[in-house]
Amino acid sequence: MAKYLMLKHYRGAPTPANAAPISEWTEAEMDAHFAYCDAYVERLRASGELVDSQALSPEGSWVRFDGEGRPPRTDGPFAETKDLVAGWVIVDVETHERALELAGELSAAPGKGGEPLGEWLELRPFVAPAVTSAEAAEIITREAR
Repeated sequence: MAKYLMLKHYRGAPTPANAAPISEWTEAEMDAHFAYCDAYVERLRASGELVDSQALSPEGSWVRFDGEGRPPRTDGPFAETKDLVAGWVIVDVETHERALELAGELSAAPGKGGEPLGEWLELRPFVAPAVTSAEAAEIITREAR
């Protein structure tokens, strides 16, 4: 099994086939889109392939350590991911081909006029399986001996 991250973008990706901004969609079109996405996530949950799925709020801050007593927050001058990343789906699948298939299904969510959105999704494999804190402590202890 391998984990993949599917990133949904507000902008920054190639133009989707059905490029009308969501601000131009009717309420019924938005409802159809979100119902499709909800059903997609439920299918992944039922198949055991879903790890996580979240939509992101447009609010956010950049944070970094800047030394003791210094404020760690800033709003720039960086590319604002809050303007770029709309949300994600993480799947745990047997093959890369399955991850591609699932990304294609999500890209087909309806948009303006009920037509498939055809949005570009960023599909990225995780580097290695996640390690729990307890597993990491065990590895560190073993290597220290």
